[in-house]
Amino acid sequence: MLLQINQENPQGRLISRVVEKLKQGGLIAYPTDTTYGLGCNIFNRRGIKHIYQIKQRDARKPFSFICSDLSDAANYAQISNFAFKIMKRHLPGPYTFVLDATRVVPDSLITRQKTVGIRIPDDQIALAIVRELGHPLVTTSANLTGETPLHDPVEIEATMGHMLDLVIDGGIRFGDPSTVISLIDDKIEVLREGCGDISWIHQS
Repeated sequence: MLLQINQENPQGRLISRVVEKLKQGGLIAYPTDTTYGLGCNIFNRRGIKHIYQIKQRDARKPFSFICSDLSDAANYAQISNFAFKIMKRHLPGPYTFVLDATRVVPDSLITRQKTVGIRIPDDQIALAIVRELGHPLVTTSANLTGETPLHDPVEIEATMGHMLDLVIDGGIRFGDPSTVISLIDDKIEVLREGCGDISWIHQS
Protein backbone atom coordinates (compact mmCIF):
# COMPACT_ATOMS: atom_id res chain seq x y z
CA MET A 1 0.00 0.00 0.00
CA LEU A 2 1.39 3.37 -1.06
CA LEU A 3 1.07 6.20 1.47
CA GLN A 4 2.01 9.71 0.36
CA ILE A 5 3.56 11.87 3.10
CA ASN A 6 4.73 15.47 2.80
CA GLN A 7 8.55 15.59 2.67
CA GLU A 8 8.91 18.95 4.42
CA ASN A 9 6.06 18.76 6.95
CA PRO A 10 5.05 15.14 7.54
CA GLN A 11 1.38 14.90 8.52
CA GLY A 12 1.06 13.73 12.13
CA ARG A 13 -1.96 11.48 11.49
CA LEU A 14 -0.10 9.68 8.71
CA ILE A 15 3.04 9.25 10.81
CA SER A 16 0.84 7.76 13.56
CA ARG A 17 -0.57 5.33 11.02
CA VAL A 18 2.95 4.22 10.05
CA VAL A 19 4.01 3.83 13.69
CA GLU A 20 0.95 1.71 14.47
CA LYS A 21 1.96 -0.68 11.68
CA LEU A 22 5.51 -0.85 13.06
CA LYS A 23 4.26 -1.61 16.57
CA GLN A 24 2.26 -4.50 15.11
CA GLY A 25 5.40 -5.96 13.54
CA GLY A 26 4.92 -4.42 10.12
CA LEU A 27 7.64 -3.81 7.56
CA ILE A 28 7.78 -0.50 5.68
CA ALA A 29 9.68 1.14 2.86
CA TYR A 30 10.51 4.75 3.65
CA PRO A 31 12.68 7.62 2.34
CA THR A 32 15.97 8.74 3.86
CA ASP A 33 18.43 11.49 2.91
CA THR A 34 20.16 9.07 0.53
CA THR A 35 17.71 6.57 -0.94
CA TYR A 36 14.82 4.36 0.21
CA GLY A 37 15.15 1.91 3.06
CA LEU A 38 13.21 -1.02 4.48
CA GLY A 39 12.52 -0.69 8.18
CA CYS A 40 10.89 -2.44 11.12
CA ASN A 41 10.58 -1.99 14.87
CA ILE A 42 13.80 -3.18 16.58
CA PHE A 43 11.78 -4.67 19.45
CA ASN A 44 9.33 -6.69 17.36
CA ARG A 45 10.54 -10.21 16.55
CA ARG A 46 7.97 -10.65 13.79
CA GLY A 47 9.22 -7.58 11.96
CA ILE A 48 12.88 -8.60 12.37
CA LYS A 49 12.20 -12.12 11.09
CA HIS A 50 10.33 -10.69 8.13
CA ILE A 51 13.13 -8.31 7.14
CA TYR A 52 15.69 -11.14 7.28
CA GLN A 53 13.44 -13.26 5.03
CA ILE A 54 12.87 -10.54 2.44
CA LYS A 55 16.54 -9.59 2.24
CA GLN A 56 17.66 -13.26 2.30
CA ARG A 57 20.34 -11.87 4.55
CA ASP A 58 23.20 -13.68 6.25
CA ALA A 59 22.46 -13.58 9.99
CA ARG A 60 26.13 -12.72 10.60
CA LYS A 61 25.77 -9.44 8.68
CA PRO A 62 24.49 -6.64 10.95
CA PHE A 63 21.69 -4.24 10.20
CA SER A 64 21.86 -0.53 10.96
CA PHE A 65 19.47 1.44 13.18
CA ILE A 66 17.70 4.69 12.34
CA CYS A 67 17.80 6.84 15.50
CA SER A 68 16.13 10.16 16.22
CA ASP A 69 19.20 11.87 17.73
CA LEU A 70 22.48 11.16 19.52
CA SER A 71 20.80 10.79 22.91
CA ASP A 72 18.64 8.04 21.44
CA ALA A 73 21.66 6.44 19.72
CA ALA A 74 23.59 6.31 23.02
CA ASN A 75 21.06 3.77 24.32
CA TYR A 76 22.09 1.28 21.64
CA ALA A 77 25.75 2.10 20.88
CA GLN A 78 28.74 2.79 23.10
CA ILE A 79 29.62 6.35 22.08
CA SER A 80 32.95 7.61 23.43
CA ASN A 81 33.79 11.31 23.64
CA PHE A 82 35.87 10.87 20.48
CA ALA A 83 32.96 9.29 18.60
CA PHE A 84 30.45 11.80 19.97
CA LYS A 85 32.39 14.79 18.61
CA ILE A 86 32.58 13.26 15.14
CA MET A 87 28.94 12.17 15.08
CA LYS A 88 27.69 15.51 16.38
CA ARG A 89 29.55 17.27 13.55
CA HIS A 90 28.17 15.05 10.78
CA LEU A 91 24.70 14.02 11.91
CA PRO A 92 21.95 14.27 10.84
CA GLY A 93 23.52 13.32 7.51
CA PRO A 94 24.30 10.56 5.00
CA TYR A 95 26.55 8.51 7.28
CA THR A 96 26.33 5.21 9.17
CA PHE A 97 28.70 5.05 12.15
CA VAL A 98 29.65 1.58 13.40
CA LEU A 99 30.16 1.23 17.16
CA ASP A 100 30.06 -1.43 19.85
CA ALA A 101 26.49 -2.34 20.75
CA THR A 102 25.02 -1.93 24.23
CA ARG A 103 23.08 -4.61 26.08
CA VAL A 104 19.80 -2.92 25.12
CA VAL A 105 20.13 -4.18 21.53
CA PRO A 106 17.97 -7.31 21.06
CA ASP A 107 19.90 -10.58 20.82
CA SER A 108 18.31 -11.28 17.43
CA LEU A 109 20.15 -8.25 16.03
CA ILE A 110 23.55 -8.89 17.62
CA THR A 111 26.26 -10.37 15.43
CA ARG A 112 29.45 -12.10 16.55
CA GLN A 113 31.23 -8.72 16.37
CA LYS A 114 28.61 -7.21 18.74
CA THR A 115 28.54 -3.97 16.78
CA VAL A 116 25.75 -1.76 15.50
CA GLY A 117 25.49 0.81 12.71
CA ILE A 118 23.92 4.12 13.72
CA ARG A 119 22.05 6.28 11.17
CA ILE A 120 20.48 9.68 11.86
CA PRO A 121 19.30 10.73 8.40
CA ASP A 122 18.65 14.33 7.44
CA ASP A 123 15.10 13.47 6.41
CA GLN A 124 11.96 14.77 8.10
CA ILE A 125 9.81 11.71 7.36
CA ALA A 126 12.30 9.19 8.74
CA LEU A 127 12.98 11.29 11.85
CA ALA A 128 9.26 11.84 12.50
CA ILE A 129 8.67 8.08 12.42
CA VAL A 130 11.39 7.18 14.94
CA ARG A 131 10.49 10.07 17.23
CA GLU A 132 6.89 8.91 17.49
CA LEU A 133 7.84 5.23 17.69
CA GLY A 134 10.11 6.05 20.64
CA HIS A 135 13.00 3.83 19.59
CA PRO A 136 14.98 3.03 16.43
CA LEU A 137 14.08 1.25 13.24
CA VAL A 138 16.09 -1.65 11.92
CA THR A 139 17.06 -0.44 8.46
CA THR A 140 18.46 -1.80 5.21
CA SER A 141 18.32 -0.73 1.58
CA ALA A 142 15.05 -1.15 -0.34
CA ASN A 143 16.03 -4.02 -2.60
CA LEU A 144 16.47 -7.75 -2.61
CA THR A 145 20.01 -8.96 -1.86
CA GLY A 146 22.21 -8.67 -4.93
CA GLU A 147 19.81 -6.36 -6.78
CA THR A 148 20.06 -2.60 -7.39
CA PRO A 149 18.49 -0.39 -4.67
CA LEU A 150 15.16 1.14 -5.72
CA HIS A 151 14.75 4.92 -5.69
CA ASP A 152 11.12 5.39 -6.80
CA PRO A 153 8.35 4.52 -4.28
CA VAL A 154 5.99 3.61 -7.13
CA GLU A 155 8.54 1.06 -8.36
CA ILE A 156 9.05 -0.25 -4.82
CA GLU A 157 5.29 -0.73 -4.48
CA ALA A 158 5.11 -2.51 -7.84
CA THR A 159 8.00 -4.90 -7.18
CA MET A 160 8.02 -5.37 -3.40
CA GLY A 161 4.67 -4.05 -2.19
CA HIS A 162 3.17 -7.50 -1.75
CA MET A 163 5.89 -8.25 0.84
CA LEU A 164 5.53 -4.96 2.74
CA ASP A 165 2.86 -3.46 4.98
CA LEU A 166 3.39 0.12 3.78
CA VAL A 167 5.40 1.96 1.14
CA ILE A 168 5.80 5.62 2.03
CA ASP A 169 5.88 7.95 -0.95
CA GLY A 170 8.26 10.76 -0.07
CA GLY A 171 9.28 11.46 -3.67
CA ILE A 172 12.06 9.91 -5.74
CA ARG A 173 15.45 9.65 -3.98
CA PHE A 174 18.43 9.17 -6.26
CA GLY A 175 21.21 9.29 -3.67
CA ASP A 176 23.95 6.71 -3.22
CA PRO A 177 23.90 4.61 -0.03
CA SER A 178 25.26 6.19 3.14
CA THR A 179 28.98 6.29 3.83
CA VAL A 180 29.81 3.69 6.49
CA ILE A 181 32.52 4.59 9.01
CA SER A 182 33.74 2.52 11.95
CA LEU A 183 34.63 4.46 15.11
CA ILE A 184 35.41 1.39 17.21
CA ASP A 185 38.35 1.87 19.61
CA ASP A 186 38.39 5.57 18.64
CA LYS A 187 39.85 4.74 15.23
CA ILE A 188 38.33 6.05 12.00
CA GLU A 189 37.96 3.39 9.31
CA VAL A 190 35.90 3.88 6.15
CA LEU A 191 34.04 0.62 5.50
CA ARG A 192 32.02 1.89 2.53
CA GLU A 193 32.30 5.14 0.62
CA GLY A 194 28.88 6.46 -0.30
CA CYS A 195 26.90 9.68 -0.23
CA GLY A 196 28.70 11.21 2.76
CA ASP A 197 31.89 13.15 2.03
CA ILE A 198 35.06 11.69 3.60
CA SER A 199 37.54 14.49 2.82
CA TRP A 200 37.31 15.64 6.47
CA ILE A 201 38.92 12.38 7.62
CA HIS A 202 42.22 13.22 5.98
CA GLN A 203 42.11 16.72 7.45
CA SER A 204 41.65 15.58 11.03
